[in-house]
Amino acid sequence: MLARVHTLKRLPVAVFSSAILSGVLAFAQQQAVPPPLVSPEVHADRTVTFRLRAPGAKEVKLNFEGAPASDMMKDAEGVWSITTTALEPDLYGYSFSEDGVPRLDPNNSDFKPNLLFPQNVVHIGGPSPLPWETQDVAHGVIHHHFYRSKIVGDERDFYVYTPPGYQANARKLYPTLYLLHGYSDDASGWTAVGKANIILDNLIAQGKAKPMVIVMTLGYGAPEIVSRSTAGFRDADVRQRNFDRFRDSLLTEVMPFIQSEYRVSKQRTDRAIAGLSMGGAETLYTGLNHTETFAWIGAFSSGGLGEDFAVQFPKVDAKINSQVKLLWISCGKDDHLLEWNQHMIDWLKIQGVKVTPIETPGAHTWMVWRRNLVEFSSQLFR
Repeated sequence: MLARVHTLKRLPVAVFSSAILSGVLAFAQQQAVPPPLVSPEVHADRTVTFRLRAPGAKEVKLNFEGAPASDMMKDAEGVWSITTTALEPDLYGYSFSEDGVPRLDPNNSDFKPNLLFPQNVVHIGGPSPLPWETQDVAHGVIHHHFYRSKIVGDERDFYVYTPPGYQANARKLYPTLYLLHGYSDDASGWTAVGKANIILDNLIAQGKAKPMVIVMTLGYGAPEIVSRSTAGFRDADVRQRNFDRFRDSLLTEVMPFIQSEYRVSKQRTDRAIAGLSMGGAETLYTGLNHTETFAWIGAFSSGGLGEDFAVQFPKVDAKINSQVKLLWISCGKDDHLLEWNQHMIDWLKIQGVKVTPIETPGAHTWMVWRRNLVEFSSQLFR
């Protein structure tokens, strides 16, 4: 049986071509993609314009590190924008809030990782390089390790920075800094955002810091503390479990690995611990209760411990002055944790403990903590 054949009535070529062209143009108009936005746009006067295309939004805000949320203005094309005042040279985190929902800047591929609050990053350059800006100096190496923690019961990671010259000096033993991140950060916080490796590269090249190995491990002894849906960090029992298990994992799992796999000194005078926010509290809790292990202790904007200091630090008194070479406690003057840090410092002084209190400009931000690391690391192992 033959298949039925349909014939088309032939149209003039000009008419046919015109019809196709009209269809293509109509389709293109329907599918037109608006031109990409420039965001962030850093101006010569160090002001910055941020833009977000959100024609259906009723409200868009800019969340800028170290500043209150600011309303953005919408133009006829549905583009929201805002321009800042002149900013000091630095790295700044930011994000948008569209009708109350957090959003990253789709036009900026530079961002800082965070388990709960990821942000984009904008760089404001200055006339001379900052300590966390890459310079033409010898660079160390970042190593990434994974392991299963029997104490915490999960798979986790940590980063190790080895300084320039580490590979060439096969017999040299290096001092070690255990550097702890804050709440909601991951193990990459001090390299991805804090730029610890770049800071040490530059300080070592300038002779301002001793070459050292830096260990940056995941700071959660109780991973359930990082949560949007539960009490998380607000739960005192979870916080205490977090501090206890982190301490145990650091001392019995991470440190033995470092001391067997890296050329590090096992002398307590060659070992330091420091951290920011939650990591600052972990630093105090672990370091002050184990002065036989750490001789250098640096706590930046610490938070999370209660104020029953005698319970948290039962053996801390003037006797530790012979063991601790530097106890450095810092906080920004605009930080909501400043009062707690002041109380901690006052209690230590009452116990007869020598402490170096530092108050700096700034709030609870990475702009403060990068500067803290520059100053603290410059004093280590002297």
